[in-house]
Amino acid sequence: MPDALTLPEPPYLAKTVREALEDKAALNNASRIILGLLAGIYIGFGGIFALIGLAGAKAIPYGIGQTLAGLVFALGLVLVVVAGAELFTGNTLMLGSVAAGRLDAGKAAAALAVVYAANFLGSVLLVLLTLASGFHEAGEGAIAQAALELGAEKTTKGFTALIASGVLANMLVCTAVWMAYGGQTVTQKLAAVILLIAAFVAAGFEHSVANMFLLPYAWLIQFATGAATQITVIGIASNLVAVTLGNLAGGALIALAYHHAYLKN
Repeated sequence: MPDALTLPEPPYLAKTVREALEDKAALNNASRIILGLLAGIYIGFGGIFALIGLAGAKAIPYGIGQTLAGLVFALGLVLVVVAGAELFTGNTLMLGSVAAGRLDAGKAAAALAVVYAANFLGSVLLVLLTLASGFHEAGEGAIAQAALELGAEKTTKGFTALIASGVLANMLVCTAVWMAYGGQTVTQKLAAVILLIAAFVAAGFEHSVANMFLLPYAWLIQFATGAATQITVIGIASNLVAVTLGNLAGGALIALAYHHAYLKN
């Protein structure tokens, strides 16, 4: 096993990740639900931080605000991998163990479904608390405006574009999670996560659990502020369906690639 200053070689890391994901699949549902709720909240905290970065971003050159938002959004996955929580998108890496015949497909599907539902409930809880806190009023309404613009953009993308964007987002997220398993210290885990997460957010790629917070929050802000933006429940549902499918495919691509490279034999 590598010491605290030595990162594992890729074949060793692949075995470490496989074992960790099989342990996740064996969690009891009570623990899975609690940790899933936490992950939804943690990713939502990243979303809150990102909205602060995006507020007033039109005043600076395009890309700078988006990159800043991505860097601070990484807080969400940092909390997941360091504090410990069950995140649907990262857990799609279980599909590698399914392909290897080490994990029953039905068991993996059930585990992912429970975590997905718990992530959604945690996200909605944070939405309600954040709205009640009046956070959207900060910056003379700049936070509300950033949330509304982001929500409108996400709910007007085409279905195919959302799927492709979801694939790209979760390829980056799952690579970050994969690398974080190799970290022996908090600093190493931070280094594994931050740039990859910043990249997907800055590029505007779609992450289902992030959207579980950002879209309902924007939808409720419409009513709280009387804004004319038409973010609808149907638009939110369509986004989440497409992005979830894309996230599943993106996670499967990373899991299967490493399975065939290092674990097939």
